[in-house]
Amino acid sequence: MKKVELYTDGACSGNPGPGGWGAILKYGVIEKELCGGEKGTTNNRMELTAAIEGLSALKEPCSVTLYSDSKYLVDGMDKGWARSWQKNGWKKADKKPALNPDLWQRLIELFDRHEVTLVWVKGHAGNPYNERCDRLAVSFYQNLK
Repeated sequence: MKKVELYTDGACSGNPGPGGWGAILKYGVIEKELCGGEKGTTNNRMELTAAIEGLSALKEPCSVTLYSDSKYLVDGMDKGWARSWQKNGWKKADKKPALNPDLWQRLIELFDRHEVTLVWVKGHAGNPYNERCDRLAVSFYQNLK
């Protein structure tokens, strides 16, 4: 199984508002940058979308180390929250609806396809790949305005 590093970030101007996401895939010395966005979205949707798009770009199952500064993404998958919400009909423990079930569903499917290890990184703290992803995301949503 190929070993890939995936760095992701999402950004939003207003919440909701125009948003963007950035992802960088690294396989050996090969790097691929991806970005996109939406006019009316939230920061959390862009964080999840960055991971989804990065994982979706892989053509075969891979062993992926996914770096994100989003506790929402990292905790949602690592602590089993998303799978619990799915099992409970996209309801949280307090019976309120889970947000972004469409994105969580897709993320779960991609985590089932790939071997994913999540690593939380502090945002805006000098990690060069996290900073590049942030610039991709911000640049994309600025062009949406």
